[in-house]
Amino acid sequence: MIQQLSDFLRGTLKKEEHQWISLSEEMQYLQLYLEIEKVRFGNRLSTHIEIDETTREMKIPVLLLQPVVENAIKFGLYDTTDEIVINIKAWVEENNLLVIIQNPFDPQTAQPRQGTGFGLNAVKRRLDLLFARNDLLTTDAKENIFTTSIKVPQHV
Repeated sequence: MIQQLSDFLRGTLKKEEHQWISLSEEMQYLQLYLEIEKVRFGNRLSTHIEIDETTREMKIPVLLLQPVVENAIKFGLYDTTDEIVINIKAWVEENNLLVIIQNPFDPQTAQPRQGTGFGLNAVKRRLDLLFARNDLLTTDAKENIFTTSIKVPQHV
């Protein structure tokens, strides 16, 4: 775990916040983060990742997904002793990279709030600043599944 944490921190320190990287590279950083969290939570945390091959070289702001996945773990896992699965899916639609992150939540204990939390707000603000659009991050809570959808326009 210490080696994974070291690799994750070293990688994040090398990157500047405004820098763009490929989705493939972003997923490598995210995988390091997930491995650290899996050490913390053991068998209680699983991930299911579906990345369309056509998205691997698409560009994304560095470390855009980590706070969203952190939010999914926090609201999916902290209020339960059950095992959970965080789903991450990426595909291309109309020259946009689309990424969804889904986590279960227990409405009895989690009571998802309207709007977004601090981490999600930070990602939303970042996307707003980069693209001058406020529709690039959306959230939805249905049937005990919380979904965060991110749209990253690709430069032509």
